[in-house]
Amino acid sequence: MKKFIFSIFACAGLFFLGSCADFFEQESDHVAFAEDYQLNNATDTIYGVTGILNKMQKLADRTILLGEVRGDLVDIADATSADLREVALFNTDDDNIYNNPRDYYAVINNCNYFLSRVDTALVNSRNEQIFKREYAVVKGFRAWTYLQLVLNYGSIPFVTEPILTKLDAEKPYEKKGIQEVCEWLIQDLTPLASDEYLLRYGDIPQYGIIRSTDSRFFYFPTTLMLGELNLWAGHYREAAQWYYRYITTRNGTNVAYTTGLGSVQWFGTSWNMRGDSWLSLITNERYSLSPNDESELITMIPADSIPSEGNFSELRNIFNSFDVTTGEYHPAQLVPSNGLINLSAAQTYCYVEDRDTLYAPNNLDDYLTGDLRLARAWNDGYAIYNSQRVAYQQINKYASRNVHIWRRQMVWLHFAEALNRAGYPRFAYQILARGLSNQVIQEEVIPYYRADSAYIASTFSFPNERYITATPMGMYGENMQGIHSRGSGWSYCNAYYQMPVDTLITDSLQQIQYQIDAVEKMIVDEGALEFAFEGLRFYDLMRVALRRGDPAFLANKVYGRKGDDQRDIMRSLISVDLNNSNNWFLKWNGQIGF
Repeated sequence: MKKFIFSIFACAGLFFLGSCADFFEQESDHVAFAEDYQLNNATDTIYGVTGILNKMQKLADRTILLGEVRGDLVDIADATSADLREVALFNTDDDNIYNNPRDYYAVINNCNYFLSRVDTALVNSRNEQIFKREYAVVKGFRAWTYLQLVLNYGSIPFVTEPILTKLDAEKPYEKKGIQEVCEWLIQDLTPLASDEYLLRYGDIPQYGIIRSTDSRFFYFPTTLMLGELNLWAGHYREAAQWYYRYITTRNGTNVAYTTGLGSVQWFGTSWNMRGDSWLSLITNERYSLSPNDESELITMIPADSIPSEGNFSELRNIFNSFDVTTGEYHPAQLVPSNGLINLSAAQTYCYVEDRDTLYAPNNLDDYLTGDLRLARAWNDGYAIYNSQRVAYQQINKYASRNVHIWRRQMVWLHFAEALNRAGYPRFAYQILARGLSNQVIQEEVIPYYRADSAYIASTFSFPNERYITATPMGMYGENMQGIHSRGSGWSYCNAYYQMPVDTLITDSLQQIQYQIDAVEKMIVDEGALEFAFEGLRFYDLMRVALRRGDPAFLANKVYGRKGDDQRDIMRSLISVDLNNSNNWFLKWNGQIGF
């Protein structure tokens, strides 16, 4: 059966694109075998799906690194590989290992082949479509891969039929940009969103896919994928509604899916004792539908256990100082940037004791000033190795051989982003500061948007008995807090973390626009604090900059990687002008990208 996978689905690795022959690596022996093969039994479809997953493994590390290294939260070091260094400095050539669009199209062509061959007309004795779930998840694979491809290259040949012959490969294919790709994929996925489709095949046979992890983590939920696509396309009401739909159905329609209570917090005001219920949530790979379970993971790409198997993730070795397979010491290739360290330190930690609101000092050692998530995610110092004192680093988020792609707080933060841009910044702010319930919406949101009160009340419901926001006094069943409280204490009690209001603005529409921009900055900062090192940052900056029509928004962040006082140094090191948005994207062989 393993041979079957690499025969039928090797055609995806051939490679295809545009009318340029060197973009395709045709292997006619595979094409001849695949040309007329139909997927009309369970064995074929199961191994077809896992075959696509096998191809996706090549994209796993790259997804994280391209999203993180080009941003402002990590910096290169003496040990950084030449390929990563080029990516970080926007000087990526055609030979860079992270610049290979063939790998994306290998997945896409596999998906196109599967979708064109799977027999969706087959039904069981209850007249249910047998392969409906497989069909939906493969469309999700294709949508996610296309989104990653266009975000990294900006303008791409768009192919929806399988490339099986040399003639197919030489056809001229239409190029699409981010907006066009998203619009097409939204139309493609929307009919499949009537139900959520997550396959569970149990233990996966071992040819690159691990045995022990729940296979429901391997897929991209349709409703969540539609939220992401609509957010990038600028359809903010639609995006908010898709995120809401995922949140309120992920655990079942009568079970909450909250932000949870996980956090890194101070115990007492001596500022020398901390507690942590945050990191274990991020690294946990247990799938649960329990209303009391705060597991974060939604989607991951599984990786091999040893390097010789071919799809081994190098992220642990890149971010950490000790080789996970040999135990040998090596310096980390990527380190937290001064920009991230400064942003974390700039937060004000709020502690509530009885009825007193207190704030942590702003001069604590070991990166403990401000938000506490960075200090929990990052350990650095010195160790003894071969009788030598060596500097070491550990990024605690990278403890698994698997590559985590989506998690719970991303959904809530992107939900806030969509609500904010839909015109409801106070709604978005509550997700950051307090958490949501119907009571919070009635008290803190609807009074400020009377014209839309009916829409808000009828579209978004977080029943008070299921969504219970935490208070310093503590109540039974609390399960919800503002995302900023995960590292900065009681955020809704924090005088330094309030809803932005410009008292000099008297026009209500101008005030809302001011608040939208200000809350958006809070959301961007929160994304940095919560998701540092996880590969979201560059895409978040890109999305906001494109939305605002302001390339300088991204450029200034990246130029501040080494700190505000070294912007000129960073600008001189980067080989292109980031104020030109075309320079944000990779280019390959003159055939893809701007």
